[in-house]
Formats: sequence, C-alpha cells, structure tokens
Amino acid sequence: MTALLSVWWVWIAIAIGLAIVEILAPGFMFLGFALGAVVVGVLLAFAPAGSITLPVLLLIYATLSLIAWLVLRHFFKGPKGQVKHFDRDIND
Repeated sequence: MTALLSVWWVWIAIAIGLAIVEILAPGFMFLGFALGAVVVGVLLAFAPAGSITLPVLLLIYATLSLIAWLVLRHFFKGPKGQVKHFDRDIND
C-alpha cells in the first residue's frame, strides 16, 4: 500500500473518485480533499522518484486539503448573518 501511494496517478485517481463523491453528495465537503490529492499527484509527477517519503506526502496532502477546504468554505458560504426561515411546512 505504501508503494502504491508513491505513484502519481494513484493520487489523481483518488482525486477523481473524491470529485465523483462530491457530485453525488454536494456540499463542498470532498472538493477540498480532491484538490489536495490533485496537487500531491502533480507534485509526485514532477518530483524525482523516491525523494518524498510517505509520512511527508501525507502531511502535504493533509495540509493542502485543509487549506483548500477552508478557502472553498470561505467562497461558497452564504452571506454573513443570513439564516433560512421557513414559514410553512412541506406537509401543509
């Protein structure tokens, strides 16, 4: 498993899988993780083979995913103080 996570296309496949999950369950929950996986895949594609260890790779993925998730949350949140109020029930 550790050798498999050192291959760039595996990270791109993980990113595509997370993007598909995001389409099926919208809410910008998985999009940040998909963006982190894409960046790690590109980093591995251009880095010399074996130059990045798995713990460092996972740390980079976690950091980039968190940053991407926070940026997406900032851009896609509703206006400040806006709360949805429902005046009638769906069963009325």
